[in-house]
Amino acid sequence: MQSTDLGNKESGKIWHRKPSPATHDGIIVNIVHSTSEYHPKVLRFLNVAFDGSGNSFIAGDHQGNIYAFDLHGNRFALVQRTAQACTALAFDLRRKSEFLVALADYSIKCFDTVTRELVSWMRGHESSVSSISVHASGRYAITTSSDTAQLWDLDTFQRKRKLNIRQSVGIQKVFFLPFSNTILSCFKDNSIFAWECDTLFCKYQLPAPPEGSSIVYKVFAVTRDGRILAAGGKSNHLHLWCLETTQLFRIIQMPTKVRAVRHLEFLPDSFDAGSNQVLGVLSQDGIMRFVNIQTCKLLFEIGSVEEGISSSVISPHGRYIASIMENGSLNIYSVQALTQEINKPPPPLVKVIEDLPNNTLSSSNLKMKMVSGRVQRPARSKESRIQTRILKQDLEGNVENKENELSEGLNKKRLQILLKGYGEYPTKYRMFIWRSLLQLPENHTAFSSLVDKGTHVAYLNLQKKYPIKSRKLLRVLQRTLSALAHWSAIFSDTPYLPLLAFPFVKLFQNNQLICFEVVATLIINWCQHWFEYFPNPPINILSMIENVLAFHDKELLQHFTERDVTSQLYAWPLLETVFSEVLTREEWLRLFDNVFSNHPSFLLMAVVAYNTCSRAPLLNSTLKDDIEYFFHHRNNLDINVVIREVYRLMETTPADIHPRSMLDAFVALTKGQYPIFNQYPKFIVDYQTRERERIRNDELDFLRERQTVENMQAEVDEQRAEDEAWYQKQELLRRAEETRREMLLQEEEKMVQQRHRLAAAKRELKMKEMRLQDAARRRFLKLQQDQREMELRRLEDEIERKVQMRDEEIAATAKDLEMKQLELESQKRHYEKDLTTSQDAIAKEIRDGADAHRRKVTLEEHMFRNLLETSQLGNRTRRVVEDNLAKAEQACLDADWQIQALHKQKCDDKQRSAGYQEVATLLRKNRRREIEVLNAMMKEEAKKWKEAGEKELHLESEKRASALSDASRKWFLKQETSAAREHGGDLLCEAELPWLQREHMASNYLSQTSQLNGVSEMDSSTQTFSSRKTTEWNHTERDLLKKVRNLRQRLTAQARDRCQPPHLLVT
Repeated sequence: MQSTDLGNKESGKIWHRKPSPATHDGIIVNIVHSTSEYHPKVLRFLNVAFDGSGNSFIAGDHQGNIYAFDLHGNRFALVQRTAQACTALAFDLRRKSEFLVALADYSIKCFDTVTRELVSWMRGHESSVSSISVHASGRYAITTSSDTAQLWDLDTFQRKRKLNIRQSVGIQKVFFLPFSNTILSCFKDNSIFAWECDTLFCKYQLPAPPEGSSIVYKVFAVTRDGRILAAGGKSNHLHLWCLETTQLFRIIQMPTKVRAVRHLEFLPDSFDAGSNQVLGVLSQDGIMRFVNIQTCKLLFEIGSVEEGISSSVISPHGRYIASIMENGSLNIYSVQALTQEINKPPPPLVKVIEDLPNNTLSSSNLKMKMVSGRVQRPARSKESRIQTRILKQDLEGNVENKENELSEGLNKKRLQILLKGYGEYPTKYRMFIWRSLLQLPENHTAFSSLVDKGTHVAYLNLQKKYPIKSRKLLRVLQRTLSALAHWSAIFSDTPYLPLLAFPFVKLFQNNQLICFEVVATLIINWCQHWFEYFPNPPINILSMIENVLAFHDKELLQHFTERDVTSQLYAWPLLETVFSEVLTREEWLRLFDNVFSNHPSFLLMAVVAYNTCSRAPLLNSTLKDDIEYFFHHRNNLDINVVIREVYRLMETTPADIHPRSMLDAFVALTKGQYPIFNQYPKFIVDYQTRERERIRNDELDFLRERQTVENMQAEVDEQRAEDEAWYQKQELLRRAEETRREMLLQEEEKMVQQRHRLAAAKRELKMKEMRLQDAARRRFLKLQQDQREMELRRLEDEIERKVQMRDEEIAATAKDLEMKQLELESQKRHYEKDLTTSQDAIAKEIRDGADAHRRKVTLEEHMFRNLLETSQLGNRTRRVVEDNLAKAEQACLDADWQIQALHKQKCDDKQRSAGYQEVATLLRKNRRREIEVLNAMMKEEAKKWKEAGEKELHLESEKRASALSDASRKWFLKQETSAAREHGGDLLCEAELPWLQREHMASNYLSQTSQLNGVSEMDSSTQTFSSRKTTEWNHTERDLLKKVRNLRQRLTAQARDRCQPPHLLVT
């Protein structure tokens, strides 16, 4: 047993070596779908469905992956991922590449296996769909759930009908009967109804099961011919219903191991005409048992308790069984391997007991042949068994015995006796018997060489002349005819060969080798002398038939002659179609059971018998067309009567006109290679072949020329179409341009009108805006006028208030000046007192030091005189410099005071004049024009800002000049101080006091000056009105400065006089 793991592959081979299923299990391959993740797991298959051919099927797992398996091509492919589990599948639609799948979300989808695209999506169920049944035509489908069944049109994918039931009565299954328009609905209360598909008219209802039966139907199966319904449930009993009589005709009890039936399905057979006899029963133990419903025998079983089966599906032709195992894998079984033991040919009916080589019998020297066996009638006959023992003398010797002995141990004489007794061979063994009667060699190599030559040229377009619906049947017919044409050239020109071979092709379409050899054997033996008058019908054979008919029924022949009906009309149509047009399948098989079991002349006698048995309707037919129609259609004629008539004719026909005398005996095909067939006028065939080849070549040349012309015409048409398209495009462009131009003109007119309307609206808005602006301007001017009047009143009030405040400030300033003058006097007295006290202390210290020093340097006085003189000269220079410095300093102070005073006066004058001019200007402007107030104020504001900037610049320059003067003065004082500090200790002490006094006086003076400056920096408006006090302030300041200068000179002279002796001593 081979095993295939699909894994993550999307396509591949099903098996990697040719499968050879064993007889005991019949498994071709085991298919597993596992994932290659870190923790591998098996994806369980849930549903399987075969297509109409039976060579392909689809299977879906619980993750929604649907795979298509081609058993004929040994390929599988992933066709769809639905992402959810499927609950039912159907693959036998009218469009062979499409299939239906019912999903867990209660929807039904239709996909295409080739394009892998979604074709349609059908919704309507409210519970899980358990089954999908497709009509034999593939046009309709029925989907069944527990609460409803719905009929769908697969052309439009629209719902046609819906079966609604009461909630108390559930649905078990609703499905189509095979090859019928009947719908069978099965409910949970064991009621079964049959409905007409088109009108949904209730045809019949099956009666209730017997009262003693406690079975509840859950599973159902119907034979291919729709005659028998099998039903089962939770019991080991099976009920078989005859749907034609609507009666329960059999109850089958399964073995005791079976407690419940989970699935039922009939096993199809190619030769049972749809009346399936084998039923597959899947029980609760996972074993599927196949039983014969006629003999109630267990034939074989699949599955086991360890490897149980969950569900199974059998292919339509009955070759394969696809079973989903309980472990989630998928097993494919070969029915041929499982039934190999059953289909073995029966043991030979004839058993020969031969004498020993040296043994002799009695004087009669007879050979005794003892036959024992069991003869069984066909299934549709009575089930009676006849057991016979036949003791027969062999009077004809070994030669006749060898002629009657067939392969596989059969005897032709015994088969003929059996055939005469029952009228036909058993259906189950008919093909085996035919193969034995015809002694087919089964030359596989020779047949393969003929098939490898491909399709013959004569049958390339066979489907046009014979539009067969089944593509497989057409392909097998084309292949068989091509093999015959390659075998002999005449068969490529035989027009009736497809009609002759078609019934055998349809019968043996699954075994093309047997089909070819049966047709070839038929042509060699039963078609003798048919091709001697080729391409005309076989006149010699037709003459034989006419002679026999003239002997047995002169009246009928005379009737044909009077109606101008020849043998080509009443005999040749039956021969060229081998009766397939006028007989049904069963009748044709029964006829050829006798044809193959007798001499080749039997077929010609059958033609005569068919005419004689139909003499009544033929004699009543007066028109030639009616007679022609009679021999091309089926008629109400019993084939058994015809066969008995053939045997009568075979026995009563005289030897001189009997076809047996003109036809050779049966000759089988040779083994290894097929015999040469040249029983035809070769020159005619060769001439026709040459003519046909010439015509074919001419036709090919003509086709090539026509193809060239067509190509040129196509190019011309294409160019004309391109030109026409270009002109149309240009015309369309021109029209479009005109349309656009008209549209643009209309738009421009609309735009002009809109512009006029907008201009009018703008004028109105402008006028309204101007009116609003004029009103706003007048309101604003009035407001400004009111504000100016209020401002003038406020200014007048402010002027009065400032005048009053200035008077008060002047009085306060005078009082402050008086207080400051008193403070200066007191400070002057205090400074004089401090200066006198410090000078006395310093003089005392100097005298003490001088006395002490004088005692020490008495002896050195002479040595330092010159030095003293020099020192005195330096002291005088220093004193002169100090006087000059004091003068310069005083001059700087005077200049600063004068500059400041002058500056103050200028500022006061400018401010007064500017104020007067401004007031006068404002008053004049207010009296002249009120409308120019705003411009005047703006100009005055700009002028003010400019004057303020100029004043700030002048003030900054004055400040810089004052700062430079202060810095030069401070630098000069620092230089003098550092020069004085260079002297020794006493000189430094003596010189320190005068400098301190001068700095103190300078600081006092500077403070006074700053106070004066602060006074001078008062508001200009106040100084304007205080000019009468300025003269008094100037006289007071001059007096104070003069007093300070005199005081400083006096103090300097006193200090110089007091310090002179010590200086001299020191130097």
